Amino acid sequence: MKSLLAMMFLGVIMMVSCTTVKKAAPVITVDYPVEFTLSKADLMDKIKGGWAGQVIGCTYGGPTEFRYKGTMIQDYVPIPWNDSLMEFWYTNIPGLYDDIYMDLTFVEVFEKEGLDAPASSHAHAFAYAEYMLWHANQAARYNIMNGIEPPASGHWENNPHADDIDFQIEADFAGLMNPGMVNSSSEVCDRVGHIMNYGDGWYGGVYVAAMYSLAFWSEDLEFIVKEALKTIPEQSEFYQCIADVIGWYENNPGDWKQTWFEVERKWSSDIGCPDGVFVPFNIDAKINAAYIVIGMLYGDGDFGKSVDISTRCGQDSDCNPASIAGILGTVMGYDAIPEYWKQGLDKVEDMDFKYTTISLNDTYEMGYGHAIEMVKRNGGEELEEGLKIQVEEPVAVKFEKAFDGHYPVDRIRADWKGNALQAGGKTAHSFNFKGKGFVLRGGARKLSGVEKDITLEAEVYVDGELHELAHLPTGYQGRRHELTWKYNLVDGDHTVKVVWKNPTRGYKIELGDVIVYGPEQINQ
Repeated sequence: MKSLLAMMFLGVIMMVSCTTVKKAAPVITVDYPVEFTLSKADLMDKIKGGWAGQVIGCTYGGPTEFRYKGTMIQDYVPIPWNDSLMEFWYTNIPGLYDDIYMDLTFVEVFEKEGLDAPASSHAHAFAYAEYMLWHANQAARYNIMNGIEPPASGHWENNPHADDIDFQIEADFAGLMNPGMVNSSSEVCDRVGHIMNYGDGWYGGVYVAAMYSLAFWSEDLEFIVKEALKTIPEQSEFYQCIADVIGWYENNPGDWKQTWFEVERKWSSDIGCPDGVFVPFNIDAKINAAYIVIGMLYGDGDFGKSVDISTRCGQDSDCNPASIAGILGTVMGYDAIPEYWKQGLDKVEDMDFKYTTISLNDTYEMGYGHAIEMVKRNGGEELEEGLKIQVEEPVAVKFEKAFDGHYPVDRIRADWKGNALQAGGKTAHSFNFKGKGFVLRGGARKLSGVEKDITLEAEVYVDGELHELAHLPTGYQGRRHELTWKYNLVDGDHTVKVVWKNPTRGYKIELGDVIVYGPEQINQ
């Protein structure tokens, strides 16, 4: 039987139709477990709102993506919105919606194989899909294509992008298929998210999915932000970053820009992604999750204001508003999303996302079916017109930390002659560094006029011992994101040698910069 406290709590948080969402009064302690009833009509409305919200947020932020790195988008900078934008992006730049068609890869696996589909099924479906991938996703694709299965495919020693945003932008489906059931959502995230991420990169997906799950049950955004954080281990940097945002908000609830500055001051140093070390570009999960939370807390429950704030935080400024619009769309339900923000949806809801045979309307139906099944699997009950859902207290997932004891200390510029290995010329190159790890950027390329893609092979020696035989496809789809890397060396002086084993005219191995890691952070 529910306690009086739980019943009072439900009276506060159960969703009503509105165009804005109320922010919290003082946070109420919940006497878990709690049972609540959701009508089937409301379930579908919320699922539709979650998926449609992602499309809205992606579309709104699309023109700004990574154009503002380490700087906010000022208020006077216009961001257009009209009824033709969705159709334009769908038709001309469909890759914008990678947030969604990546989700749909996993949704489709569940649809075909059932809700117990293993990580390997999801991994192979995504690795061999036709769409382009980047960062942690591409590194995982390469790993899977070369025999490294999950969870090793996402582990930081095999994936230099393990802390990147990838699973964070793809985890929406896990929350949307688990209405109110946060711990079940976390289990799905464990199965799928370790395909491409680890540590903070994985936590980003767990956290976003938890907010979606809670959005079926509560309209209290501050509660959702805080309660979802219970799924993240407190010793992780991801937890600490989001907790900081919450604290800065509580100290200064009227100025999102001040909190943005505090985030930049403390959390803007990326140590993992080789594309983001020592430069303003930052695709790290935790800082982009901070931008989501800034929009959630400072948006006053207003859909448009929340999406706009998250976008104006910069960096991955299409993915972050997609997450917040999806979460708010779930809270409000599709019907209550302001018509201004739904303009153009009717033109695309029957259009298949690029690289899929699935439309938004298809997604609504599949997500609805999966949610009902997950409710029944987790102690709930399907009634004639609704669902009884069992809500348990969110439990922290396991602690894991990528790049533990590794800090970027140097960047060796690519000033070696030619910057490449080529047939008929230099086919080996060596460099020295002092530290405990390195990432050599670069990759295999075709020369102009060459059509056929092949796989080049390079032996990599570290201190005279063979570290690996690197397979380097020249095709973009199967490329290796970095040429080679190795962590967890003994701190000290090291020599790396790269030897091209199958030099072939018309192709080259480009040698980029080297990111060097040491055991201590410099300039502290």
